[in-house]
Parts: sequence; structure tokens; C-alpha cells
Amino acid sequence: MMEQYIEIKANNPGSLLFYRMGDFYELFFDDALEASRALGIVLTKRGQHLGQDIPMCGVPIHAADDYLQKLIGLGFRVAVCEQIEDPAEARKRGSKSVVKRDVVRLVTPGTITEEKLLVASESNYLMAMARLRGSAEPAFALAWIDISTGIFRLSETTETRLLADILRIEPRELILADTLFHDPDMRPVLDVIGRVAVPQPAILFDSATAENRLARYYGVKTLDGFGQFSRAELAAASAAVGYVEKTQLAERPPLDTPERESAASTLFIDPATRANLELVKTLSGSRDGSLLRALDRTVTGGGGRLLAERLMSPLTDPERIRTRLDSIATILAQPALCADLRAALKHVPDMPRALSRLSLGRGGPRDLGAVLIGIRTGADIARLIDQPDLPPELEAARTALAALPSELSEKLAGMLADDLPLLKRDGGFLRDGCHAELDEMRALRDQSRRVIAALQLSYAEETGIRSLKIKYNNVLGYFIEVTAGNAGPMTEGEGAKARFIHRQTMANAMRFTTTELADLETKIANAADRALGLELAAFDSMVEAVIAAADQIKAAALALAVLDVSAGLAVLAEEQDYRRPTVDSSKMFAIDGGRHPVVEQALRRQASAAFVANTCDLSPLSPEGDGALWLLTGPNMGGKSTFLRQNALIAIMAQMGSYVPAASAHIGVVDRLFSRVGASDDLARGRSTFMVEMVETAAILNQATDRSLVILDEIGRGTATFDGLSIAWAAVEHLHEANRCRGLFATHFHELTVLSEKLKRLSNVTMRVKEWDGDVIFLHEVGPGSADRSYGIQVARLAGLPAAVVARAKDVLAKLEDADRKNPASQLIDDLPLFQVAIRREEISRAKPSAVEDALKRLNPDDMTPREAMDALYALKKQLS
Repeated sequence: MMEQYIEIKANNPGSLLFYRMGDFYELFFDDALEASRALGIVLTKRGQHLGQDIPMCGVPIHAADDYLQKLIGLGFRVAVCEQIEDPAEARKRGSKSVVKRDVVRLVTPGTITEEKLLVASESNYLMAMARLRGSAEPAFALAWIDISTGIFRLSETTETRLLADILRIEPRELILADTLFHDPDMRPVLDVIGRVAVPQPAILFDSATAENRLARYYGVKTLDGFGQFSRAELAAASAAVGYVEKTQLAERPPLDTPERESAASTLFIDPATRANLELVKTLSGSRDGSLLRALDRTVTGGGGRLLAERLMSPLTDPERIRTRLDSIATILAQPALCADLRAALKHVPDMPRALSRLSLGRGGPRDLGAVLIGIRTGADIARLIDQPDLPPELEAARTALAALPSELSEKLAGMLADDLPLLKRDGGFLRDGCHAELDEMRALRDQSRRVIAALQLSYAEETGIRSLKIKYNNVLGYFIEVTAGNAGPMTEGEGAKARFIHRQTMANAMRFTTTELADLETKIANAADRALGLELAAFDSMVEAVIAAADQIKAAALALAVLDVSAGLAVLAEEQDYRRPTVDSSKMFAIDGGRHPVVEQALRRQASAAFVANTCDLSPLSPEGDGALWLLTGPNMGGKSTFLRQNALIAIMAQMGSYVPAASAHIGVVDRLFSRVGASDDLARGRSTFMVEMVETAAILNQATDRSLVILDEIGRGTATFDGLSIAWAAVEHLHEANRCRGLFATHFHELTVLSEKLKRLSNVTMRVKEWDGDVIFLHEVGPGSADRSYGIQVARLAGLPAAVVARAKDVLAKLEDADRKNPASQLIDDLPLFQVAIRREEISRAKPSAVEDALKRLNPDDMTPREAMDALYALKKQLS
């Protein structure tokens, strides 16, 4: 057995081998050591190899999915090794023969289909990356597949936007040629992706054989009917399909035909921007607090996946955006329809994933039940939205749902029981009365005593022997027993002898059988196996019928997801008072009363102060002109970062086809969105906080176009004051003159505000504050003008800095502001407490109380009249002055 294990393991390096032994999957050697640590299970041993104990651990088969989920989550890959012959066949070769086993499936993060291992509202993409050399610039292509739903897409990309395109898709697993994996030029990309990237043999990405492999997979002679693809795209697509075949072995998931995506069709969002804006997860990795969580009102898994996809890939085609907005408007205008639609959608199961499991031979009766419920609910929803003048997206959804095969629904409904087991091997999933032979087998299996009793009564009436009994023993099986004196009717005459076959004579009894009883005995003995066999045959028949209707089922599932997203966004718009944006091909960017969707909802949940809405107008001064730049100054904690982010998020929401948190919004399509907000370092690659800031700023200045939206916050703060000011100054000029983009530039370098005098599209705006009795009140309002102070010391006090530090900071600030502008710090160097902290503490501790403090200590307010208290107050004020 261990020889067999070692041989199979050698053929599957890099994967933990789940080796089937009875009711357990066992792991041995290093696999056992790794699995026991990862899963927290007991490590044992079994025999010896080369004089050493063999480590072993195992997991029960019925709980294997739970352990697989944990291993996949930790980045492991698992080879599942099953028995591929009956143990009885192995025994024919000898008592010590080993049952044949082989790997039936490789389980990897990008190729899982089990319901327990997947998150309903998240796609599970396997991505392949291909690179072709031969031109001045290498050609890259990406292909991504979700085998749990059949989605198959591909796109060309460039080296500069490669990482951004990968992060847009968020694959669970990315395969690439081992030569590319070890290319030093790829480290900046692979370091970010981490363990998601998995090297594969370069031959898998061979573009010369790519078209033939794809044609074989789809059973066609040519790919011309699928569209035109570049060599790089074919190489990536072929590698993805080849990896699916490698991991699924004999099974073949029902993949859609590859669909080509144009890079220009979606809003480009660079990796830093995607992270800073926290679109689908926060900087800490949590979904809570992300824009997706704030927008998600879907009620189906497919709807949740589609919403995330739209959010990650906003459109750049105004017509397609308007089509999505029309769907929301139609549902929003009919509250009753919206309520009925969402009530029906709540019953929709995840048909694409059920279909995928059935196609791969991993499905169960509940997957068939999911298809049945999906078809029935889809038909109901088609009737629900059957009304004139539907917008194109809703009309297409209605058409797809109306095309669902009713005959398949009738077949499944007529055969499936109401209460379905999880596994087909458990049986009991066919309805009583749908199969005559099955009903008979079940009766024999479950009611054998009653059947035997009925046959006994029949024989007693036939022979007239009231004492006739049908009995059973391990030697004769079932037999008829009568006393010797009553045996005459069963032994006299040729007809009786032919009917009742003598088996045994006892001292006072005789035993007989009949052909009917012998057949019944055989049927009873095999009833359970026969019943299960009939059910499994019927299961295969239903699966075949479902797979034959796969295209209609997938089209209907997409239609249901579209309806779920549209209805969810309509509910969101009504609930949060969002408005329909105007999106066109202009360079407008006018948002009136804009709000941050995530922060606003958080404030509402906390029942704290209402969110302060603000207007942002970066529209051109003339229809032919370029968009404006706003230079935003103001205090820390005043809301600058929130204002910057909310306008970027509103642009994304508008272009994904959603209503937006604003009184009104007119947005000319943004082709690229850049956001440089917040501070972070990249020590693993030797980059300081300032270096990261400069790298990200460089990417923006090199890539932004006149149709882009740029959000910049505190450029230059990570270096010396005048260095930072100079960089910020030059960046503003470059954005205005070279990039000519729409943008928001927040800064504490108040000197930059003079640029508005020479840059005609640059406007100064500020976050308003109000000073009251030495304190600062943040109004969170944006208005024209510029700030001359940052109020950093007031924020430091609010943060809890020691009072002595705050007081000293105020003192230093006052002197710096009054000092020589050429070198203001030079006049303070002797006074700065860098080496005098201990002395100053001692001085503070020895300082004598003032006359005012002495007077206060002598006062006793409880013994004073109001007049005396007023006089004392005036006296203290006089002493203080």
C-alpha cells in the first residue's frame, strides 16, 4: 500500500495527497506533518519506511469539505485519491492485493465548485497570464475563468497596467509560465499578488497549439465563430483551459465561449487608487466599511457577484451606463413591482453553481432541486415583469426567463421528492409513484414482512391450510412450512407438485418453496441495491436533461442577477435618497450636494450628526475646454480626505450604473481614475513612505489624460518643507498644463494658493472652520477661498497630547511665525527643548503658584453671596491683567 502511495504522490508534487482508505482520507510523511499543523488534527504513525516511523493523519470523508475549505484558504492545493475498483475485484488477485487507487481531482483555490468552499456573493476566478515577445513592447494577455459559473473572459493588457487589471478581477489563483514567474521584471507585480501566483510549465502557454486546444475543448473545428483573438489572448485562454483539464481530469465544466473585453470599455483604476478608495474591502482587509458593503442590497448570490463585478469594472460607454440606469428608474417608479420582484428573488437558488457541480459529476439531488426552483421562480418573475415599454436590459431579462424550458421543469417536478438528501448515494430523492419498479423495490426493502405476510395469506387460502407459515433461516432462506398431516394439498396431484416444490421433510413438518417465493426472496435480498440503482439511473437521466438546457439556464441565471442588482440599487436609492446621475461624453464634473456613501451610512447607524453635503464643480470653463483643478486647503480633521474620496466614489458609482449620493450629478465619462490619499511604506522592496508617495505620484503624472479624474492629498509632506512645497508646486503645474485633467489637490502648503493667479483652470477652495473662545469648530463645509492655518496644534490637543507639549508647541509656533522668514528656526535653536526636557520638567515642578492661584485657593464659594462672588471674580481678573 505504501508503495502505491509513494508512486501516486510522486506524480502529484506540490499538492497534499488525500489518500482514500475506507471511510477516511489519510495523509503520510511530510503531507501529514503539514496537514496536522494546518488543521490542528492529531498526528499518528503507521509502519516504517527506511527505518523511520511514517507520520500519518487523516480526516473522515463525510467532513472532508470542511477540512478542504481550511486548507484552500491557507493556500494549499490538494490531490484527491480515490479507490477506482471494487475491493472484491482486488481480492480476486490475491488476499494481499491492494485496491487500485488514483487521483480523480486536483483541488486548487481557483478550481473549487463545492458550495461549502465558495462564498455565494463572491466570484472564484482562475486567471492565466501570458506574455509574447517579438515586438518593441511585450504583449500581455489575461484570461479568467470561474468554473463554478462558467464565466470565461480574456483581455489584452500592457506591462504598465498589468497589476491594475489583475487586481480588478481579484483572482483566487493566477497561473503563469515558470520562466515568466522567475523573470526579475515581474517581481513588482508578483510581490503584490503573493501566493495567488502559481508557476506552470511554459509548454502550457504555447501559442502555436493554443487554438487547437481550445477548438478541441469546445468540439469545433475553428474558433472563428467565437471572435477574433490575438496570439497572446489565445495563449492565455488555452493555458486556462489546459489547467482546468489538468485539475478536473476526466470531467469537463460547461464553460461559456471566451468573451473578449476591451481595455477601453472599463474605467482604469490603478492599484493604489483601488486600495485607497476601499471599493470591495478596507485597508485592513475587511468587507465591512467598504463601498461594496454600503451599496449591496442584493438578495441572491448571483446578484451579489454581478454587483461586485460592476463596481470593480465601471463602464466608459455612456449608452451602456444609461441602459443600466433606465432599469433602476423603471423599478424605482413601481414600488409594488420592486417589492414583489425582491420577494420572488429571495427564493432563487444559485443555478449556475448547481449546474457546474452537476456537469462535473459532483452534484447532488439538491442541485437538481435548485435548478427546478430556479426555473419555476424564473417563470414566475418573467410573468411579473411582463409589461410594455420595458427598458432594454429588463426586456432582455424577461426574454431570457421566458425561454426557460418548461418541459424540464415538469420532468424534475414529476420525479424529485419534496425533501431531498444532500448526497445521491443516500437515495430517497425520487418521488413515490414516478417509477413503478422503484416503488416495488422500496416496498420490498421497507415492507418485506408485510409482503411475506400477504403471500402467506394467499397460499393459505389457495391450499386451505390455515396453519401454513412462511419462515426464514440462513440455510434455506424463505420457505413454506406445514405440518406433515396437512401437507396433502401441496403433494397430491401433478399440479400441486409443480406448484409447491419440496425442500425438506422434518419429523412432524414439511417445507416447500415456489418459484414466486424464490423470486421474491431474491428481490428482497437485492431490493435496497436495486432501489438505489434505479434512483441513480434516474438521477443521471435528469442531469443529462439539465445539461442539455445549460445555455438557457445560464442565460436565465444572468437575467435574474441583473434584476437583483437593479432592484437592489433601486431600494438603495430610495432608502438613502440617491439621485440619477447624468453621464455623457463631455468633460463635465458637477456634483451638487455630494455625500460620502460609506461615511453617511455609518453616521446614520450611529445616530450621530448628519453628514454635511458639499458641492464639487470641476467642469470646463467652456464646452470645448478642459476640466478644472481645485486646490483644497484647510485644517486637519476638517474633512478634506472625505471630500476627496466621496467625489471619486460618486464617479465610480455613476459609471457602474448606479444612482449616486448627491442632489444632482453631471459627469462626463472618466477614462482613468487616480487617487493618492494616505501614507504607507513598502519596506520589503526598500521603499520609504515618501518613496511610495513619489512612485504613485509619478504614475499619475505619467498616465493621466484630459479625460481622467485625479485625487491628490498632501503631496510632498514626507520630506523637508521646501522640498515638499517645490514638488507639490511642480505637480500642480504639470496637472494643469500637461495632463489637463479634472482634479482635486489637497494640501497644507498654503503658498500654493498663489498659483490660481496664473493657472486659469485652478481654483482655491477651503474647508471652513469657526474659532470660538480658543477652540476650533470644524464645519466640514467646502467653500471658495484659501486657508492660512492648518490648526494642527488644536488637533494634537484633541488627540490627547500632554498639555505641556501643546503649550510649548503654541509658543514655538508663535515665535516661528514672527521670526526671520529666511531661517525662522535659527532664532529658536537655543530655546528648543531638544536637550532640556529634564531641566524644563524640574522648572515646572519648582515653579511657585501665582497670586491668582493663591487667591483662588483662599476662596470658599459655598460661604459667599452672589454679590461677593461677583466681586471676587472682578478682583481675580484685575490681578490677572
